[in-house]
Amino acid sequence: MTNRIAPERVADHVSALAEEIESAIVLDERFLETVLTAVLADGHVLLEDVPGTGKTITAESIATAMGLSFSRIQFTPDLLPADITGSNVYNDHDGTFEFREGPVFANVLLADEINRAPPKTQSALLEAMQERQVTVDGTTYDLPTPFFVIATQNPVEQEGTFELPEAQLDRFLVKSAIGYPDREGERELLFRRLDRYASAPSVTQTIDQETAAALRTAPEAVSVDDDLVDYVVDLSRATREDERVDTGVSPRGTQRLLEASRAAAAFRGRDYLVPEDVKRVAEPTLAHRLVLSTEARVNRTAERAIIKDVLDTVDVPREADAPEA
Repeated sequence: MTNRIAPERVADHVSALAEEIESAIVLDERFLETVLTAVLADGHVLLEDVPGTGKTITAESIATAMGLSFSRIQFTPDLLPADITGSNVYNDHDGTFEFREGPVFANVLLADEINRAPPKTQSALLEAMQERQVTVDGTTYDLPTPFFVIATQNPVEQEGTFELPEAQLDRFLVKSAIGYPDREGERELLFRRLDRYASAPSVTQTIDQETAAALRTAPEAVSVDDDLVDYVVDLSRATREDERVDTGVSPRGTQRLLEASRAAAAFRGRDYLVPEDVKRVAEPTLAHRLVLSTEARVNRTAERAIIKDVLDTVDVPREADAPEA
């Protein structure tokens, strides 16, 4: 059984993680907060960006800082489901089959360029992401604890990419983008490369595996008032009524918004939810769950713009005083 961590200690741990990661990688602070909030919420992360923005090193650095095992799968058009999950291999010595684990058996799995593989192979991750297990030839194998996927994809306009199925997209708690660094950040990258013989900044372990697992249960201790439950429900329902949307946020998406919101509160060391927590995670948690109308797609309407409009129109509950200790 995983030990619970007090909210104030959660904030200390995630702050130390963020500081360690930022010491080695030039990242936008809000982006890193989104990813670490997803980690706290026991969710998976989808990163969409052009090549060369640091998606791979970000995933590896998070695993290193958290003291977790790391595995990377490069998705390609010829990748097979068994290349992800593993397969039964015949043993010549005793005439039996034995299971050889695939790269999915790691705490942190980087699914690199996931949309370069066809949908059948992409779906091989569905069971792992939802159930934290894989089934091979009728036998089920549990994955390590904790387990989470950081998947990267190239923009769908790029040649040789496939759109992720809606069912697959729905398994990602958040979708975000690293984006280009600001001018100072890009200058810092160049300064680090001027001396090719100097050691590149590296991430060191900040917490152990037991603490990493405990952090992912911390949001369960965050209390939620009834009016904030209503607020989360109203936000999701508003997406279904927007004329630019064919399919709005599903009930599963509503649950994920609440989970991410509680994680955002824990991120700040609080054991109670406030409206600002919901607002901070609404866009990365909800935008990728929308299916836009044909007209909205033709007009290149951004899903995040719709979520921003929803946040502007749905009434925000009055922020109550903090619960007494």
